[in-house]
Amino acid sequence: MKHYNSINEYYKQKYGKKVYRLAISGGMTCPNRDGTLDTRGCIFCSAGGSGEFAANASLSVAAQLEQAKGRIRDKAADSLYLAYFQPFTNTYAPVEELRRLYEAAIAPEEIVGLSVGTRPDCLPPEVLALLAEINRQKPVTVELGLQTIHESSAAYIRRGYPLSVYDRAVRELHARGIRVITHVILGLPHETEEMMLETVAYVGQRTDGIKLQLLHVIEGTDLAEEYRRGVFEALSLDAYTRLLCRCIELLPEHVVICRLTGDGDKRTLLAPLWSADKKRVLNAINHSLDENRIQQGSAVKNILYPQY
Repeated sequence: MKHYNSINEYYKQKYGKKVYRLAISGGMTCPNRDGTLDTRGCIFCSAGGSGEFAANASLSVAAQLEQAKGRIRDKAADSLYLAYFQPFTNTYAPVEELRRLYEAAIAPEEIVGLSVGTRPDCLPPEVLALLAEINRQKPVTVELGLQTIHESSAAYIRRGYPLSVYDRAVRELHARGIRVITHVILGLPHETEEMMLETVAYVGQRTDGIKLQLLHVIEGTDLAEEYRRGVFEALSLDAYTRLLCRCIELLPEHVVICRLTGDGDKRTLLAPLWSADKKRVLNAINHSLDENRIQQGSAVKNILYPQY
C-alpha cells in the first residue's frame, strides 16, 4: 500500500533514477542575524544556520559539490544530483553574487536541478528574476522556512515576518514556474495538535512539496534554555508518529512529502534524544502508517482555506 507521495518516487518518475541532494553553502547570513531584523536568529536555529551537514563554505561551489558527492559515492553509483544551498538564507546577497553561485552549482552535467533554501521575505524582484532565469536552464525549487501559520508562534520563535509574506512569496514563485517546498516544524512550544494540523492543512493548499520537521532542541540555542527551564516538553516518539499520520491525511495527493522527521546533529542534540536513532524512528513511522492504513489526502476537505 502506497501511503504518501514521497520525494524519492517523485524524482524516480521524473528522471528515471535515484536523485541525491548535495548540501552546499553560499556563505550567506540571515536578516535575523545581521541586525536587519534581529541578531539572535530564530529561537531554534543552530549556530550553523541549520546546515550542519552542508559542505565547507570556504571551498568553491565546484569543490563543495565534489566533497558532498564523496560522502555518498558508495551508495550513489549511476545517480543524479540536485545542488542544494542549505544553511542560512540563500537569496540574501547581491544578485550578481547569487548568479555566480547558482550558475556554478548547475554547471556539472550530473546536476539536474537547483534547490535554494531561503526566507519568504528575502525574495526581491531582482532575485525572483534571476531564479526564473536559472529555472529556464535547469529546474529550480525554492524551499521556504515557514514553520507555522500561527502569528503567536511566529512571534515566539522570532520568525520576523507575517503569514501574508509567505503567501505572496508562493504566488510570485509560482507565477514564474518555480516549485515551492515549505518547511513546517511539528512540536513548537505552546502549539496544540490542532494548531499544527491547521498549519499543515493551510500549507497543503499552497505548496508543491512539504518538509515535516520534528522540533529538535539544539545546545547553544535560546530554545535549549527554554527547554531547561521547563517551558515546554519535547514530543514523544508515539505522539510524533500519531501526529504525522494525521498530517499526511490532510495533505492533497499531489503535494510531495520531502521529509517525515529530519536529522539533528547528535553532538549537540538536547531533545528529544529518541530522534537520534533514525532507524528506530523510521521503523516506528512505517509501522504506524501500515497499522493505520494511512493514505495521503484521505482527510482533505474540498475547501479548507480561502484561495491565496
